[in-house]
Amino acid sequence: MQQDKAQHSTKHSAQHLAQHLAQHLAQHLAQHTPGMDDKGQNAVTDAFRTQVAYCEANSAPITARIVGAIGAVLAGDASNALLERVRRWQGAPLADAVPLRVAGGLHALHLAGGEPALDAMYRGMGGNDADIVADVILRREAELLPWLDSPPQTNEAGRSSNFIAAMLWLAQQGLPPRFECFEIGSSAGINLMMDRYAYDLGGVKVGPQSPVMAFRPEWRGAPPPEREIEIVSLEGCDVAPVNLADPAQAQRLKAYIWPEHTIRFDRMDAAIRAACDRPPDLVGMNAADFADSRLSQPQEPGVTRVLMHSIVWQYVPQDQQQRVTRAMENAAARATPERPLAWVCVEANRKTHVHELTVRHWPHGPEPRLLAVAHAHGAYMEWLPD
Repeated sequence: MQQDKAQHSTKHSAQHLAQHLAQHLAQHLAQHTPGMDDKGQNAVTDAFRTQVAYCEANSAPITARIVGAIGAVLAGDASNALLERVRRWQGAPLADAVPLRVAGGLHALHLAGGEPALDAMYRGMGGNDADIVADVILRREAELLPWLDSPPQTNEAGRSSNFIAAMLWLAQQGLPPRFECFEIGSSAGINLMMDRYAYDLGGVKVGPQSPVMAFRPEWRGAPPPEREIEIVSLEGCDVAPVNLADPAQAQRLKAYIWPEHTIRFDRMDAAIRAACDRPPDLVGMNAADFADSRLSQPQEPGVTRVLMHSIVWQYVPQDQQQRVTRAMENAAARATPERPLAWVCVEANRKTHVHELTVRHWPHGPEPRLLAVAHAHGAYMEWLPD
């Protein structure tokens, strides 16, 4: 009975968290519930409004201000190739993260210096936001246009706490505590170095004695299971992998970091140093080809094979999503207690806009299991115990 009450209380707490975040979207959602796959002019407007609310809900008021200003410019009469391309976006602007593509380009200009009015916005000073952003977009169109060509590289080391927590839980379920990890959408491969990081997850500590980074997210709810785990290997893919040893590529990655979250810049610098010391095992390949290739490889007995991804699925084309799913189904059919398979996902719930850690495993746990809700950049986790 006590366990039932505790489980009910924790689930209620998770629901409360989802409601708390969702209320920041209330004004917009009251008028229209945006779909991730919506297309057309109204979808562009909705994408920018929703992104503003999402930034505000995640303690990023400056980024919200920048995105809001871009939205205001789009609603006005200013015109150039960039603005018209966004207005006539052919895909789904919210799923394609179009607001963050443009915002990333503006942040890159700010980081490079030479735009005093824009710099003032990033410092939180006053001004006519729409006029400032319109002026920059019109003058520096050539530099900003390429930022529309690919989705944000939102690589964040703090998300790896979710993967470690999932492995602890999988070990508790009786799966071999030795993990072979394959990540899709790895960007720069920062999560592929998580065996070099240390974690304190609600008091449960994992990782080396001398880590290159340490994570202690605000923990809500019961701690995860305390188990000894070993990461046997880490390999990932990306359609446009980022080489952290290249200063220009590393600087582009920094432009996607929201400026309010200063700790993320420190983490990025630490990741750059780690990658320069020993590069992550990262290949240039799309998610479907990678899953087909790696999941068909022989698997050692006593090792749990894991496919994992974080804030990636929305960027994977639908045909590739289907291929990845089929590859997992085929691998699941071969899974045994000695050679199990797990699918670990950290993705946004499209209805609540809360990021959820879900896990499936084979042969004995094929149904998706919600383990936690988490901050998009690893600031907190709320654990949902058994």
